[in-house]
Amino acid sequence: MLRLTLDALVMVDAIDRRGSFTAAGLELHKVPSTVSYTVAKLEDELGVSLFHRAGPKVSLTSAGRELLREGRELLRRAGDLECRVRRVATGWETELRLVCDSLFAPLSMREGLEAFYAVADATRFTLLRETMTGCWEALADGRADLLLAVGDGAPAGDWQTRVLGQVEYVFCVAPTHPLARLRRRVTTADLRRHKAVVVADSGRSVRPPTGGVLWDQDALTVPDMRTKLEYQIAGLGFGFLPAPCASQAQSRGELVVLKVDAPRKPEDIVLAWREADEGGCALQWWIEYLSQPGRAEGLLAPASHGR
Repeated sequence: MLRLTLDALVMVDAIDRRGSFTAAGLELHKVPSTVSYTVAKLEDELGVSLFHRAGPKVSLTSAGRELLREGRELLRRAGDLECRVRRVATGWETELRLVCDSLFAPLSMREGLEAFYAVADATRFTLLRETMTGCWEALADGRADLLLAVGDGAPAGDWQTRVLGQVEYVFCVAPTHPLARLRRRVTTADLRRHKAVVVADSGRSVRPPTGGVLWDQDALTVPDMRTKLEYQIAGLGFGFLPAPCASQAQSRGELVVLKVDAPRKPEDIVLAWREADEGGCALQWWIEYLSQPGRAEGLLAPASHGR
């Protein structure tokens, strides 16, 4: 009898991605003791240690890394098989998982969700939020079926992609920030004297981002765009923000938009899914919905929900 189960692989994968048994339990809706027991039982049956344990934080052993190297591919293939079986039976997937960049506000999906539930045949919808390459990792490792991302962060792979629009960026600071008092175009030399606020990439295989930040720039790294927006409003630093995210704060006088010597170029809004996935009714519904002209730009987070 096989000692390794797909459920055990799911747990090991979640622990590695989240960094602890507790965090993995939260993601999988299981108590930490269940996660610990499952892993300990698997280690005992395999006769190997899968994790180095140092307090609440854990890391993979060499055996654990080898297990996940092939195990994640097994999980992806198992997920694909489930989807194919369900589509043969009903045409509607049991679950559709959409991963969105944290630039998009969750509540902005409300109209789409209401329309989807009006026609979906008992398909569960799961909305995941990642940042930058973290979105592509979720699609690549099978945690998501469809991706809505910003910028060019696609890893090598067989993807179908569709450009839906563009995000325009503006350089913003609080009215009380020293840069707001310059009354002229902001130079690179000006930026070096102050702190940038940057969003951390949630991808586990990348370093913290430095996009739009000078190599020797002091930076305050935050987990998402909403925090970045709030910190810039609080005067804790400067940075580029998507124009729709900054517009409400600007109209309320909480942010001012400045001209800079090196403006940030617009970035594409990209929709992507696995090329081998023909897609059931749910996947096709969301592709068509999100591809409607102007739809993606309309989902950009306003100031009250923004990144």
